[in-house]
Amino acid sequence: MKKRFYSPKRPYKKSEHRPDIKPMKPGSDKSLRHVFEKIGTPDQNQFRPDPFQIQALKAIKQSDCLVTAPTGSGKTWIAEQVARKIMQQKGKVWYATPLKALTNSIHAQFSKLFGKENVGILTGDIKENTDAAIVIGTTEILRNQLYDAMHTGENLTFDLIILDEAHFLGDEQRGVVWEEIMIYLPVRIPLLLLSATIGNPFQIAKWLESIRGKKCHVIEEHNRPVPLFPLFLHPSGTLFPLMQKKIKGKKQILHKKVFKFDHTKRPRMSFAGKLPPFGDILRILDRYHLLPAIFFLKSRAECDQAIKLCNSNLLSRNPEKKEALFNKINELTSGNPHLANHNQRKYLEQTATASHHSGHLPAWKVVVETLMADGLLDAMFATSTVAAGVNFPARSVVVLNSDRFNGVEFMPLTPSEFAQMSGRAGRRGMDNIGFGIILPGKFMNLKHVATLNNAPPSDIESQITINFSMVLNLLLSHTPDQIKPLLEKSFASYLILSEKKKGGKARKKFGPDLEFLWLDFIDHMDFLAEENFVTDNGKLTEDGLWASKLRLDSPLLVAQSIRENLLPQTDPALLAAIIASFVNEKEFTDDPLYNKALPKRLKEAFLNARKGLKPFAIKLLKKGFDAPNLFIQPSLLLYSWAHDEPWENLVTQSDFAEGDFARLILRTGENLRQISKLEESFPVIAKTAKDAIVCILKEPVVTFSSET
Repeated sequence: MKKRFYSPKRPYKKSEHRPDIKPMKPGSDKSLRHVFEKIGTPDQNQFRPDPFQIQALKAIKQSDCLVTAPTGSGKTWIAEQVARKIMQQKGKVWYATPLKALTNSIHAQFSKLFGKENVGILTGDIKENTDAAIVIGTTEILRNQLYDAMHTGENLTFDLIILDEAHFLGDEQRGVVWEEIMIYLPVRIPLLLLSATIGNPFQIAKWLESIRGKKCHVIEEHNRPVPLFPLFLHPSGTLFPLMQKKIKGKKQILHKKVFKFDHTKRPRMSFAGKLPPFGDILRILDRYHLLPAIFFLKSRAECDQAIKLCNSNLLSRNPEKKEALFNKINELTSGNPHLANHNQRKYLEQTATASHHSGHLPAWKVVVETLMADGLLDAMFATSTVAAGVNFPARSVVVLNSDRFNGVEFMPLTPSEFAQMSGRAGRRGMDNIGFGIILPGKFMNLKHVATLNNAPPSDIESQITINFSMVLNLLLSHTPDQIKPLLEKSFASYLILSEKKKGGKARKKFGPDLEFLWLDFIDHMDFLAEENFVTDNGKLTEDGLWASKLRLDSPLLVAQSIRENLLPQTDPALLAAIIASFVNEKEFTDDPLYNKALPKRLKEAFLNARKGLKPFAIKLLKKGFDAPNLFIQPSLLLYSWAHDEPWENLVTQSDFAEGDFARLILRTGENLRQISKLEESFPVIAKTAKDAIVCILKEPVVTFSSET
């Protein structure tokens, strides 16, 4: 039996008194009457840009520009206008986003505006029309192009770089990629950064000025084009304002009735392991014209369970919408049996609600996103990952928890996280007003939410780290002496130096200082030298040259496997299977390595790779570097998938959710794509890698044709 671990901040009680919750009856505080009167769609007058948008267009003509403005205020419009101008001048634009879903969304939007022939897309999965005037892609692809440009000495042929969702500079896992782009980007190419949640934009602008030697204008806008009104939904079904102004002062506090509720032992709306009555809640929100809504829940399981509780009859009262929804679902799933027979389709059709999270197939998420964007859904239940990037037209956002699981523990929501979530409510040109609705669930701290309501976004800190792929690619085009000045350009170094100039102490949260970065770089380079990827004076060896092309999470393990002939050379399915063990992120306690039903060829190939890599992995670990455990379960899944085992069988029999399995396949495909670049050094395995990609990138994981 598996052990279950619970955060100390959320003690698990085996038996908890759960009083019967009475049916909720719609009601509203009389003070809300004038607020609800504002609900509606604004008149479709001719669009007039806001002053901050005009200022941004003027600024980017002269210098770099950082635009920080609330979600839905029209930052993408700025990008559209700048791109149009550059395209008219026969120039080229690179539009980088952190998410594939956002990349696909911007690509579709720009293709409608500028014509498909003028817009390309470049991600790990799709490569189309890359010579177009406007290329939309992920930041990792842009960073890799900068590596190539530094190596060949050729400049990027772009006249503007747009970095959307620029607050990802502070992302713990991926912020280093954003920082590298800003450091390596040629000064001649203007940089336009867009974000809704940067607390220290002027600090970032000053850093950019210090490393690029040119002005970076900051354009700030604090007012939302669509006002956001916070509400509190009482367990009885009555809506109250969440906040009220102090009589003597402008600072807002909890509304007196909400404050009273919070300080009495009233029944909460949900308990551990039990969700609120979403059917009742939807009827209340519909009564006051607060739909469509996005509900933010804490887990995938809750999202999937929530749609089963939406037993309202809202859709039956709107036969035209019901028919339009049914027809659109048929259109979106036509020709794809897996989507057409998806186990959540009936809830879409019967309740106009959907679950959206990373456990779903990318193609199914596109179905849900399209229905929501077309205004055909009443509610979408999502994890907080949907808060960033993709544009969903919702009148209301409903928040049930004041904390969030960060992968390790539950932590209180930060101002930036709350702003990303609430920012989805009320879209420019579609709503006169948006609503952020707070539900008093078991893990809702109303006082904390009150502080978040008007809190400024969090400051962005440097997340730069040294990794083997970075070291190999920098040594491809620089000597060690030339690399140290590059590290001096890090945002962390700038923050620490600025603090010291003020007479303060350098805080650890700023990121690693230059000395630490340089020593870390030397440690990585020394290990590469010991393993003959680098010479003693810092030049790449023949092995180092081809290994630098492996821009992966574990480039050295893959490179060692290739040069020691530990990977299958001529069997595409077997190669895909072994590579899957490198990209897998799950830990397994019951890995079926000694299961008699395991294919003999797979077991032999896996054990050969793991045994051959063990000495190298031990060296990595002794030097303080990561060396992931290799499990055979992901290999078995990929092996079976490459041999056309039905998708439903594999998902049912494994520990992987559909979305996780799809992500394993896509990441394996990306690793294989990197290996396929080694045609000159390893032509046999490079060809096998290309064949392996074809074996695994198929429906329902991939539902489009793409160039590889």
